[in-house]
Amino acid sequence: MDCFQRQRGGDAHLASIVAAAGTPGRAGGDLTIRGGASVELRLLCGFDLRAAGQRMRLPLSGQRVVAFLALHDQPVQRLYVAGSLWLDAPEERASARLRTALWRLRQPQCCIVEATTTHLSLAPDIAVDVRDAVAAARRALRVGTVPDDPEVEELCLAGELLPDWYEDWVLIERERFRVLRLEALEAIAAELAGAGRYAAAAETALAAVAGEPLRESAHRVLIGVHIAQGNWFDALRQYRFYRDLVRKQLGLEPSPEMEQLVQPLRPR
Repeated sequence: MDCFQRQRGGDAHLASIVAAAGTPGRAGGDLTIRGGASVELRLLCGFDLRAAGQRMRLPLSGQRVVAFLALHDQPVQRLYVAGSLWLDAPEERASARLRTALWRLRQPQCCIVEATTTHLSLAPDIAVDVRDAVAAARRALRVGTVPDDPEVEELCLAGELLPDWYEDWVLIERERFRVLRLEALEAIAAELAGAGRYAAAAETALAAVAGEPLRESAHRVLIGVHIAQGNWFDALRQYRFYRDLVRKQLGLEPSPEMEQLVQPLRPR
């Protein structure tokens, strides 16, 4: 199994904190960082790979390989990676480009990509922000389950997945994460409101609304939080804001479910 990582020349500080993890081309060791320092990969709000807090600069081809593998929890076939990243190239040329990208990632200091003759995977000790966010979101969608407060905060503040990348595989994963996050935020807000934690519920619902202002279910959750807290004026104001927005942007009216929610609040 090979271990690959590209370190920019002259980065002596990084070399001093990253321990050798095996010789490229042989059955390598695990990812080992001196002093217990960590390697972290952030894909939300953009690509950012750091070892012990120091940014690791990778060529774009390497970033694409690392990001693709980070979005898969299991080892991925080399041919699938090559075909997904170089769609317009014949199979042989795509495989050659993948080999070049992996070669440019190689360094003995640490392992980013683990490789066999047939499969590739991200080194298991690398922490990936989107994986953590997905796990927190899935926990939130279990009935009656609210993640810990730090996880809720991370979900509220989570940015877009690789926002400046427009390849098909990125767009699919970006939309998958966007929908999962919004569903989780709505579920968390409803659970928090049910527990009487109205401030946290409103903040979480507002994060869902900010994530997609035209998403009616997010507005319904926020309105429900206001109603549960007895803030009828805020509930009606939020309803009118959403109604005016969808009329202007989509030429539509709020759903019957929305109308039913606010009907008891209207003056008789």
